[in-house]
Amino acid sequence: MLLTYCHLYAPVAIAPTVSVYYLVTTIVLFPVPCVIVFILVNSTAWANESTAALPFGTIMVLLSLFVLGVAPLSVLGTVIGRNTSGDFEAPCRVHKVPRQVPAMPFYRSSLVHVLVGGFLPFSAVYIEMHYIFEAMWGHKIYTLFGILFLAICLVVLVTAFITIALTYFQLAVEDHRWWWRSLGSGGSIGLFVYAYCFYFYFHRTEMSGFLQTSTFFGYMGLICFAIFLALGFVGFYSSLFFVRFVYSSIHVD
Repeated sequence: MLLTYCHLYAPVAIAPTVSVYYLVTTIVLFPVPCVIVFILVNSTAWANESTAALPFGTIMVLLSLFVLGVAPLSVLGTVIGRNTSGDFEAPCRVHKVPRQVPAMPFYRSSLVHVLVGGFLPFSAVYIEMHYIFEAMWGHKIYTLFGILFLAICLVVLVTAFITIALTYFQLAVEDHRWWWRSLGSGGSIGLFVYAYCFYFYFHRTEMSGFLQTSTFFGYMGLICFAIFLALGFVGFYSSLFFVRFVYSSIHVD
């Protein structure tokens, strides 16, 4: 039944003027939250006269790396991508007008897919996360780097497979809007990791006070956001490969 819905909908080509929007989004998507969190945490450390506060010279070096390195490379990548990219090539015939999506039960909603897509990969590496957090915020030394590598490979594979399965279930009920949902389903493990941060902070550490609380949740928020972006990328491209592979065998006259 899934194969019959290949020709539901395909997005149109991106206008050249939209490249500027993607350029700005690429530059600010992750650095801006980093800057906001760093300002809040570092200002708190300065106010408390903590040695964890970075000096002004180090801050200027980091700012120079962003202005002279990250921003120009992002512009260069946008120019190269704009000049080498083409229109979206669907694996079979598609309609330019999106087809109406029928009403779905609650267990097929985006929220349920996102929660399921994050819970299963998180449960695969839940035990390993305890040792990682102990090494990051505790007094233990992490030495199981081989197991850590296997855990990373496992979470990537589980994320890819579960996102593909959720995309299949979505397309099987005539819902063609899998693009952003696959990103959310793949990256939602970051939400579960951040939820685990609350459990670890209140039940596995002895940290207290505004300085330690802001440092822990601020920097862990950035790490979880990075996990969301990385595994969201895995989920989206896994679904894209699956859709192209399955639909490429369809021939519609």
